[in-house]
Amino acid sequence: MEMAPVDAITQTGTQGAPQETASASPPEAAKRDLVRRFARWGAAVALSVVVVAGIILYWDHSRHFETTDDAFISARAFPVAPKVSGFITEVPVTDNQHIEDGAVIARIDQRDYRAVLSQARAQLARDRTALEQAQKNFGRFLTLSKTNSIPQQQVDDQGFLVEQTKSVITLDEARVEAAELDLAHTSVNSVGSGHVVSLSAAVGQFVPAGTALAVFVPDETWIVANFKETQLTEMRPGQAVTLAIDAYPNQLISGRVDSIQPGSGTAFSLLPPQNATGNYVKIVQRVPVKIVIDSLPAGIVVGPGMSVVPTVRVDPTPSLFERLTAK
Repeated sequence: MEMAPVDAITQTGTQGAPQETASASPPEAAKRDLVRRFARWGAAVALSVVVVAGIILYWDHSRHFETTDDAFISARAFPVAPKVSGFITEVPVTDNQHIEDGAVIARIDQRDYRAVLSQARAQLARDRTALEQAQKNFGRFLTLSKTNSIPQQQVDDQGFLVEQTKSVITLDEARVEAAELDLAHTSVNSVGSGHVVSLSAAVGQFVPAGTALAVFVPDETWIVANFKETQLTEMRPGQAVTLAIDAYPNQLISGRVDSIQPGSGTAFSLLPPQNATGNYVKIVQRVPVKIVIDSLPAGIVVGPGMSVVPTVRVDPTPSLFERLTAK
């Protein structure tokens, strides 16, 4: 009986080992694959739960607030103009300067108005003297008329002269008062605290009465927020507001709703739309809401036209997110 070659035996033995390993691998691979599937499904379910919970928390929290980016700071700015004409002799303020109530913005040459006042006072003094003399003469005429030394007509004429002089004095007093007012109006003063902007007054400039010298912006400012009419369902005056001014993004300022305009902004525009003509397309209207600022932090300067993002808390009850974070 012939013996098999050694190489054949070695090859047969070598090929037998992998067959045993291959037959043992499929169960282990299937097990690992099953674990991976469970891990993926578990992660997907956990992620879905987190996302759904986050959406619910966000929805519940956001429904307590209404916000808009169509909001701007407003103020009752007005031009500053003199009531009298003349040459400007002094401008003690500069552009964008903050001034207090009663501060001088410009002064007009007073010499002409002082001269007019002096003339009016001199005329008043002269007419008062004339009145005193007329009253003395009237008293004498009355005494003489009792003895029939003079006719009654002369007494009546003197009485008329006294009354006429009194009327002249009243007119003189009015002229003196007007001259004093004109002299006082040569000094253009502020009517409150605020900023001087768009200053155009210059020393030596002749300005007629009513010429705008600058624009005065009072310190009192507020927010006009144009909310959609669908956002006003729960909005009421007095509700708290958080303000984010674009110029100061890191500062959150508190305020409150002051009032809601009884009508949309387009209804009070210069040319309101006429929906009775042409094709009509319904769009959501915007309604101006006035928001007052509680207080401004130091160093923050705001003025008309600056952009603001107000967030009004329309539901004061704590949201689910606030309850969870509070614990």
